[in-house]
Amino acid sequence: MSDQFTNNEKDAAKEEMSADNYRVVLCGANAYEKKYYFNNKFDKIPENIKEELHIICVLFTEEVGGVFTIGFTPFGEVEMDTQMEEGDLLYDEIGAELLKKEIRRKKADMFRALSIYFKVTFLHQDAAALLEEDEEEDE
Repeated sequence: MSDQFTNNEKDAAKEEMSADNYRVVLCGANAYEKKYYFNNKFDKIPENIKEELHIICVLFTEEVGGVFTIGFTPFGEVEMDTQMEEGDLLYDEIGAELLKKEIRRKKADMFRALSIYFKVTFLHQDAAALLEEDEEEDE
């Protein structure tokens, strides 16, 4: 069973539901409370990936402040989000967007692997088809 949704259906669904309505958070860090969170549903992810995610989240909040999360859209794509508390004058909005772009570029392979993991484990999509699709995109 390959992808259950056509591109048009995905586009329509994305318009209808915001990321806040259905988003699975993988991990995150909070600069205000100095805390890191990792979703236990993803315990089977290798330790080195967990450590890399921890580093990414904590360094992000140390650099720009606020709350930073990495999660998945309803279709299994990796999504990064950052928020600030009202009145936080130290939060760097421009820096946050630039840093998210840099992380996405540098960690593209890891995010692609996490996306496939999520699609196979939680959305029950065919791993072989997803890997084949991923290889076609690389060509």
